[in-house]
Amino acid sequence: TSKLMTAKLKKGFFISLEGIEGTGKTTQARLLSERLIEEGYEVILTQEPGGTVIGNRIREILLHVDHREMSYMAELLLYNAARAQHLSEKILPALNQGKVVITDRFTDSTVAYQGYGRGIDIQLIMSINDIATEGIKPHLTILFDLDVETGLQRNKGINKVDRLELEDIEFHKKVREGYLKIAEAETGRIKIVDASLSFEIVAQKVWEIVRWRLEK
Repeated sequence: TSKLMTAKLKKGFFISLEGIEGTGKTTQARLLSERLIEEGYEVILTQEPGGTVIGNRIREILLHVDHREMSYMAELLLYNAARAQHLSEKILPALNQGKVVITDRFTDSTVAYQGYGRGIDIQLIMSINDIATEGIKPHLTILFDLDVETGLQRNKGINKVDRLELEDIEFHKKVREGYLKIAEAETGRIKIVDASLSFEIVAQKVWEIVRWRLEK
Protein backbone atom coordinates (compact mmCIF):
# COMPACT_ATOMS: atom_id res chain seq x y z
CA THR A 1 0.00 0.00 0.00
CA SER A 2 1.38 3.43 -0.90
CA LYS A 3 2.07 5.90 1.91
CA LEU A 4 -0.50 8.28 0.43
CA MET A 5 -3.23 5.62 0.54
CA THR A 6 -2.34 4.71 4.14
CA ALA A 7 -2.47 8.35 5.13
CA LYS A 8 -5.88 8.71 3.52
CA LEU A 9 -7.21 5.67 5.32
CA LYS A 10 -6.23 7.04 8.73
CA LYS A 11 -8.79 9.83 8.43
CA GLY A 12 -12.07 7.96 7.98
CA PHE A 13 -13.34 4.55 9.00
CA PHE A 14 -14.08 1.87 6.42
CA ILE A 15 -16.59 -0.94 7.18
CA SER A 16 -17.64 -3.75 4.85
CA LEU A 17 -20.56 -6.11 5.39
CA GLU A 18 -20.32 -9.60 3.92
CA GLY A 19 -22.30 -12.82 3.68
CA ILE A 20 -24.08 -15.27 1.41
CA GLU A 21 -27.46 -14.51 -0.18
CA GLY A 22 -30.32 -13.76 2.22
CA THR A 23 -28.34 -12.89 5.36
CA GLY A 24 -30.03 -9.49 5.68
CA LYS A 25 -26.79 -7.53 5.35
CA THR A 26 -28.41 -4.86 3.14
CA THR A 27 -30.98 -4.14 5.88
CA GLN A 28 -28.21 -4.19 8.51
CA ALA A 29 -26.11 -1.77 6.45
CA ARG A 30 -29.03 0.69 6.44
CA LEU A 31 -29.70 0.27 10.19
CA LEU A 32 -26.00 0.73 11.04
CA SER A 33 -25.81 3.82 8.85
CA GLU A 34 -28.86 5.35 10.60
CA ARG A 35 -27.42 4.56 14.03
CA LEU A 36 -24.06 6.13 13.21
CA ILE A 37 -25.76 9.28 11.85
CA GLU A 38 -27.74 9.53 15.13
CA GLU A 39 -24.42 9.34 16.99
CA GLY A 40 -23.11 12.29 14.97
CA TYR A 41 -20.94 10.54 12.38
CA GLU A 42 -20.91 11.51 8.72
CA VAL A 43 -21.74 8.32 6.84
CA ILE A 44 -21.60 7.12 3.24
CA LEU A 45 -23.66 3.97 2.58
CA THR A 46 -22.75 2.17 -0.62
CA GLN A 47 -22.66 -1.26 -2.26
CA GLU A 48 -20.74 -3.54 -4.62
CA PRO A 49 -20.92 -4.03 -7.47
CA GLY A 50 -22.19 -0.49 -7.90
CA GLY A 51 -21.84 2.68 -5.89
CA THR A 52 -21.11 4.81 -8.97
CA VAL A 53 -22.77 5.37 -12.36
CA ILE A 54 -20.12 3.21 -14.07
CA GLY A 55 -20.30 0.61 -11.29
CA ASN A 56 -24.08 0.36 -11.60
CA ARG A 57 -23.77 -0.25 -15.36
CA ILE A 58 -21.31 -3.06 -14.64
CA ARG A 59 -23.66 -4.39 -11.93
CA GLU A 60 -26.46 -4.71 -14.50
CA ILE A 61 -24.18 -6.78 -16.75
CA LEU A 62 -22.97 -8.97 -13.86
CA LEU A 63 -26.34 -9.79 -12.32
CA HIS A 64 -28.55 -10.01 -15.41
CA VAL A 65 -30.12 -13.48 -15.66
CA ASP A 66 -29.58 -13.51 -19.46
CA HIS A 67 -25.79 -13.50 -19.00
CA ARG A 68 -25.46 -17.14 -17.94
CA GLU A 69 -22.66 -17.70 -20.50
CA MET A 70 -20.31 -15.19 -18.83
CA SER A 71 -16.86 -16.70 -18.29
CA TYR A 72 -15.59 -16.85 -14.71
CA MET A 73 -12.58 -14.68 -15.61
CA ALA A 74 -14.78 -12.03 -17.26
CA GLU A 75 -16.91 -12.03 -14.10
CA LEU A 76 -13.87 -11.60 -11.85
CA LEU A 77 -12.46 -8.72 -13.91
CA LEU A 78 -15.83 -6.95 -14.15
CA TYR A 79 -16.25 -7.03 -10.36
CA ASN A 80 -12.81 -5.50 -9.96
CA ALA A 81 -13.36 -2.90 -12.69
CA ALA A 82 -16.45 -1.73 -10.78
CA ARG A 83 -14.43 -1.81 -7.55
CA ALA A 84 -11.57 0.33 -8.90
CA GLN A 85 -14.08 2.98 -9.94
CA HIS A 86 -15.97 2.70 -6.63
CA LEU A 87 -12.81 3.24 -4.61
CA SER A 88 -11.44 6.20 -6.59
CA GLU A 89 -14.77 7.98 -7.09
CA LYS A 90 -16.61 7.33 -3.84
CA ILE A 91 -14.83 5.44 -1.04
CA LEU A 92 -11.46 7.21 -0.88
CA PRO A 93 -12.81 10.78 -1.17
CA ALA A 94 -15.25 10.04 1.70
CA LEU A 95 -12.54 8.52 3.91
CA ASN A 96 -10.30 11.47 3.09
CA GLN A 97 -13.03 13.74 4.52
CA GLY A 98 -13.08 11.70 7.73
CA LYS A 99 -16.40 9.96 7.02
CA VAL A 100 -17.48 6.46 7.93
CA VAL A 101 -17.95 4.40 4.77
CA ILE A 102 -20.20 1.33 4.94
CA THR A 103 -20.15 -0.90 1.88
CA ASP A 104 -22.49 -3.83 1.29
CA ARG A 105 -19.80 -6.23 -0.08
CA PHE A 106 -16.14 -5.63 -0.93
CA THR A 107 -13.08 -7.76 -1.81
CA ASP A 108 -13.99 -10.69 0.48
CA SER A 109 -17.06 -11.31 -1.71
CA THR A 110 -14.80 -11.83 -4.71
CA VAL A 111 -12.56 -14.29 -2.85
CA ALA A 112 -15.62 -16.18 -1.53
CA TYR A 113 -17.71 -16.27 -4.73
CA GLN A 114 -15.13 -16.35 -7.51
CA GLY A 115 -12.43 -18.17 -5.52
CA TYR A 116 -14.13 -20.71 -3.27
CA GLY A 117 -17.40 -20.79 -5.27
CA ARG A 118 -16.09 -20.76 -8.85
CA GLY A 119 -12.72 -22.36 -8.17
CA ILE A 120 -10.49 -19.61 -9.59
CA ASP A 121 -7.04 -19.59 -7.97
CA ILE A 122 -7.26 -17.65 -4.69
CA GLN A 123 -3.79 -16.07 -5.03
CA LEU A 124 -4.68 -14.82 -8.51
CA ILE A 125 -7.90 -13.25 -7.17
CA MET A 126 -6.04 -11.59 -4.30
CA SER A 127 -3.49 -10.15 -6.78
CA ILE A 128 -6.27 -8.71 -8.96
CA ASN A 129 -8.12 -7.39 -5.88
CA ASP A 130 -4.87 -5.67 -4.81
CA ILE A 131 -4.49 -4.02 -8.23
CA ALA A 132 -8.09 -2.72 -8.11
CA THR A 133 -7.85 -1.47 -4.51
CA GLU A 134 -4.15 -0.49 -4.37
CA GLY A 135 -3.99 -2.79 -1.34
CA ILE A 136 -6.72 -1.08 0.67
CA LYS A 137 -8.82 -3.22 2.99
CA PRO A 138 -11.67 -2.22 5.32
CA HIS A 139 -10.75 -1.40 8.93
CA LEU A 140 -13.60 -3.69 9.99
CA THR A 141 -15.59 -6.39 8.20
CA ILE A 142 -18.74 -7.95 9.62
CA LEU A 143 -19.57 -11.38 8.23
CA PHE A 144 -23.22 -12.38 8.55
CA ASP A 145 -23.23 -16.17 8.74
CA LEU A 146 -26.31 -18.23 7.91
CA ASP A 147 -27.03 -21.70 6.56
CA VAL A 148 -27.48 -21.68 2.79
CA GLU A 149 -31.00 -23.15 2.69
CA THR A 150 -32.37 -20.44 5.01
CA GLY A 151 -30.63 -17.66 3.07
CA LEU A 152 -31.97 -18.76 -0.32
CA GLN A 153 -35.45 -19.32 1.16
CA ARG A 154 -35.48 -15.76 2.55
CA ASN A 155 -34.62 -14.35 -0.89
CA LYS A 156 -37.41 -16.38 -2.51
CA GLY A 157 -39.73 -14.80 0.05
CA ILE A 158 -38.92 -11.33 -1.28
CA ASN A 159 -38.83 -12.51 -4.93
CA LYS A 160 -35.16 -11.56 -5.30
CA VAL A 161 -33.56 -13.19 -8.33
CA ASP A 162 -30.23 -12.51 -9.99
CA ARG A 163 -27.65 -14.52 -11.92
CA LEU A 164 -25.70 -15.64 -8.84
CA GLU A 165 -28.81 -16.79 -7.01
CA LEU A 166 -29.61 -19.16 -9.89
CA GLU A 167 -26.52 -21.22 -9.02
CA ASP A 168 -27.07 -24.61 -7.35
CA ILE A 169 -27.00 -25.08 -3.59
CA GLU A 170 -23.51 -26.64 -3.69
CA PHE A 171 -22.10 -23.40 -5.13
CA HIS A 172 -23.60 -21.39 -2.25
CA LYS A 173 -22.29 -23.91 0.30
CA LYS A 174 -18.76 -23.48 -1.11
CA VAL A 175 -19.16 -19.70 -0.85
CA ARG A 176 -20.23 -19.94 2.81
CA GLU A 177 -17.30 -22.26 3.63
CA GLY A 178 -15.01 -19.81 1.82
CA TYR A 179 -16.24 -16.90 3.93
CA LEU A 180 -15.59 -18.85 7.14
CA LYS A 181 -12.04 -19.67 5.97
CA ILE A 182 -11.39 -16.01 5.11
CA ALA A 183 -12.67 -14.97 8.57
CA GLU A 184 -10.47 -17.58 10.28
CA ALA A 185 -7.39 -16.14 8.55
CA GLU A 186 -8.17 -12.52 9.55
CA THR A 187 -9.73 -12.57 13.02
CA GLY A 188 -8.56 -9.02 13.74
CA ARG A 189 -10.48 -7.47 10.86
CA ILE A 190 -13.43 -9.86 10.41
CA LYS A 191 -16.10 -10.37 13.07
CA ILE A 192 -18.80 -13.02 12.58
CA VAL A 193 -22.44 -12.38 13.51
CA ASP A 194 -25.09 -15.15 13.55
CA ALA A 195 -27.61 -13.98 10.94
CA SER A 196 -30.23 -16.54 11.98
CA LEU A 197 -31.15 -14.34 14.97
CA SER A 198 -33.88 -11.68 14.76
CA PHE A 199 -32.82 -8.57 12.83
CA GLU A 200 -33.11 -6.47 16.03
CA ILE A 201 -30.64 -8.72 17.88
CA VAL A 202 -28.32 -8.82 14.85
CA ALA A 203 -28.44 -5.00 14.64
CA GLN A 204 -27.54 -4.73 18.33
CA LYS A 205 -24.59 -7.12 17.94
CA VAL A 206 -23.37 -5.17 14.89
CA TRP A 207 -23.62 -1.91 16.81
CA GLU A 208 -21.61 -3.30 19.76
CA ILE A 209 -18.81 -4.43 17.42
CA VAL A 210 -18.73 -1.12 15.50
CA ARG A 211 -18.93 1.08 18.61
CA TRP A 212 -16.07 -0.84 20.23
CA ARG A 213 -13.89 -0.43 17.15
CA LEU A 214 -14.67 3.28 16.72
CA GLU A 215 -13.92 4.00 20.38
CA LYS A 216 -10.65 2.09 20.10
